[in-house]
Amino acid sequence: MKFPLSKHRSARLALGFDDVSLVPGASTIDPADVDLSCEIAGLKLKIPIIASAMDGVVSPSFAGEIRSLGGLAVLNLEGVFTRYEDPEAVLERIAAAGDDKATRVLQEIYQEPVKPELFARVLKQIKDAGAPAVGSLTPLGAKRYGSAAMDAGLDVLVVQSTVTSVRHRSSSGEVLSIADLTANSSIPVLVGNCVTYEVAYEQMKAGAQGVLVGVGPGEACTTRAVTGVGVPQITATANVAAARADYFEETGRYVPVITDGGMRRGGQIARALAAGADAIMVGSIFAGCPETPAPHYHWGMATPDPNLPRGTRVRVEKSISLKQLLFGPTSVTTGEENLVGCLRSSMGLCGAASIREFHSIDMVFSLSFMTEGKILQRAQHLGMGA
Repeated sequence: MKFPLSKHRSARLALGFDDVSLVPGASTIDPADVDLSCEIAGLKLKIPIIASAMDGVVSPSFAGEIRSLGGLAVLNLEGVFTRYEDPEAVLERIAAAGDDKATRVLQEIYQEPVKPELFARVLKQIKDAGAPAVGSLTPLGAKRYGSAAMDAGLDVLVVQSTVTSVRHRSSSGEVLSIADLTANSSIPVLVGNCVTYEVAYEQMKAGAQGVLVGVGPGEACTTRAVTGVGVPQITATANVAAARADYFEETGRYVPVITDGGMRRGGQIARALAAGADAIMVGSIFAGCPETPAPHYHWGMATPDPNLPRGTRVRVEKSISLKQLLFGPTSVTTGEENLVGCLRSSMGLCGAASIREFHSIDMVFSLSFMTEGKILQRAQHLGMGA
């Protein structure tokens, strides 16, 4: 659907998580019988939840913890763990900074160069914790450090930036060829981020073994406010899922789609998967877990940019274990805990026994979905009483 802006231009309708709802199935399934497993880059996940490559969220020990619970974590290979011999002290300094100084402290800390000689140590720590070594590099970082990371024992490479396209232009001459990288890589390569059919299809055609969806939806990310760029996640996910379907029909190769960012509740995760994602990637939701390297704090990967920070340090007041966050028992009624239980219930109500089946359920455009009949809940949330 398009809306006219002028005689020569129009704007397409794009939908976010709270603009749609899922239609219950003609038959239902016991939530305990729902299969939440998926496969990403040859790795089998019991639950379709991936922790994003944020220094305040993912450490080697956290990667081991979430893996033991069935998920996966991605470490930022251009973060504090590969810039400093003592990353814990650096993380403590970030957490201790006042709100008015946090961005400046982050900018100063991330001016320290990446040290490829630290890759082997941190990747070994991840594996010793019981998890596969999955790490994220920007496209420029992949060009500079990709080979060193693979030689150091990386199992899966995630090439990730605010927007990653196959056709990037730069006068500096330092342009990463996704096709060359995937062709010459000895390990699987996931690529992100994107929001359109065309870019996703080109990434798949270039050899990506997974595509990440999302520009600017994260809680700590201010890309949308700073640049005005982005597409709401339901539409973005559906766009990329359509590219996956067409690419699979053409080649027989199935490329997983990972919706990255913007989800805090089980219902939002469910809608992302129903829109076509095979798994979801989140970061801020873990910030209140003591297993994270900077409990209560997190910040986006684009925060430290010295010229144009596109993120902010965010504090989360809750304090629950990673296991409780994922599996309960829940202490709230908002769907922000027991995420796996929320997802199982959603799929059971819709009659989807697997994530692939969930891709086919009906969705409706429903602007009143989150407000219809919720007068008392909304009043309580706003502190207005009954």
